[in-house]
Amino acid sequence: MEERESTEIKVARFSSCRGVAFEINPNRSNPFAIGSPTKQGRVGTWIWLPWTRNNSFKVLPQPHAISPTQSRASSHFCDIDIDASDVEVEFIAEVQDVEKPDKANGVKVKKLVPKTDLSRRSRLSVILLDQGFTSYKGLFLVCMALNLVALALSAAGYYPYAKTRTALFSIGNILALTLSRSEAVLRVIFWLAVKTLGRPCVSLRIKTATTSFLQSVGGIHSGCGVSSIAWLVYSLVLTFKNKEKTSPEIIGVAFTILSLILLSSLAAFPLVRHLHHNVFERIHRFAGWMALILLWLFILLSISYEPNSHTYDLTISKVVKKQECWFTLAITVLIIIPWLSVRKVQVSVSAPSNHASIIKFEGGVQAGLLGRISPSPLLEWHAFGIISDGKKEHMMLAGAVGDFTKSLISTPPKHLWVRTMHFAGLPYLVNLYERVLLVATGSGICVFLSFLLQPSKADVYLIWVAKDIELNFGREIRELVNKYSKEKVIAHDTSISGRPNVAEMSVNAAIRWNVEVVIVTSNPEGSRDILRACNRANIAAFGPIWDS
Repeated sequence: MEERESTEIKVARFSSCRGVAFEINPNRSNPFAIGSPTKQGRVGTWIWLPWTRNNSFKVLPQPHAISPTQSRASSHFCDIDIDASDVEVEFIAEVQDVEKPDKANGVKVKKLVPKTDLSRRSRLSVILLDQGFTSYKGLFLVCMALNLVALALSAAGYYPYAKTRTALFSIGNILALTLSRSEAVLRVIFWLAVKTLGRPCVSLRIKTATTSFLQSVGGIHSGCGVSSIAWLVYSLVLTFKNKEKTSPEIIGVAFTILSLILLSSLAAFPLVRHLHHNVFERIHRFAGWMALILLWLFILLSISYEPNSHTYDLTISKVVKKQECWFTLAITVLIIIPWLSVRKVQVSVSAPSNHASIIKFEGGVQAGLLGRISPSPLLEWHAFGIISDGKKEHMMLAGAVGDFTKSLISTPPKHLWVRTMHFAGLPYLVNLYERVLLVATGSGICVFLSFLLQPSKADVYLIWVAKDIELNFGREIRELVNKYSKEKVIAHDTSISGRPNVAEMSVNAAIRWNVEVVIVTSNPEGSRDILRACNRANIAAFGPIWDS
């Protein structure tokens, strides 16, 4: 007698779009060397979605790309049907079909077994180790190297200016890391890049290099963060060697600042950040604010302290002459700017299924921008791609993978906190190119839909792979896609046609449509596979990185 054993456990799944680094190869070669996991000898098929009876979509043949597996109940919503909203990290139940021999009867029995610890390790390795050498890591190393060289020269006596201004170097690194994360500054930089380099006369190599740099500025943020700690430690070591020239109050404040920055850096460590994102966000925010307040106190105490009399004498003339004051003022302004745009606004939330919700806001938004929303602005913010025709309203598609996104379905709010200053990311850089292939899985489609609804500098093509498209995402989203040119869309419903080889599908489409670049929003493994396939085919491709 055959027995079917079934077990299901919850394993860590990272649904953050910040999972896989870009890979760039602008020179194109024969893509047919890419191996397909499907069996050889299969013929191409035409795939028609349920709503294509009126020829609203033309879905192109995908030779060797379709795996005719039958979809199960959607524990895989964040796999092929991924929520690609920013920084959402949750535990998703996942099971895996494995055929195992039944020892008693000598027959094979299909068993639902949990993915092993290797799966969890491999998901984290995708985020951290399985990317190769990226621009993010390159920028991190450059920042670290420059600071370590300056530190070494200072310690050796060859750079006396740095030895006497260690606090300035630490604050300078904090200013650099703040600039590299300022959404206002980056919005201007992205706009300038598109305006100056988004011209046909600019070479593809320059455009892809610019994209890789702008996507990876987080490397400057983290590199300068670690460097600021190094300079602060060095400053404290020198202070202890000359205790008579400072006061216990100044040393105490400096130690507290160092402790807060260390705490903030540890909270940003990838393992902590992905498994406990809310903890990371709150520590990073509140520890940073407290460190900034104490930094002002440290500067004012240092400027006003008189070592001979062991007293404090603070005057305006002393303050305005110190570079440390101006650097700290710039940091303070950059941190305050986003909070000036925070508003509580009326929203309309609908749920086409228990897998996703659609949040609507007033006002049109430019294509490629992202926005942040929050139920409690001091505690948490969630970033999503914005869908808009650029006219009267915009909306966000939120996959239900976390407590907040699930609450949008169970108890739809009438008001949410928003930052009216939207920010630019990788999708905005579509405007740099002339012909672009956008590849999305699941609710990752939301970040691309504006390019289908608004006139764009780029000629845009789309591949969307998702499960139960109309059932999970609703008729409205389906109709938005349906409005776009049927010759430029491949929509694949995995509940009907099985799970495809999205990597091979993407390469074939990129060659067919002769695009300059492929831009992906998927889960870490999916993005990695597509980017590697494009790399082997020498097609420029970009996908989300864990700290973009």
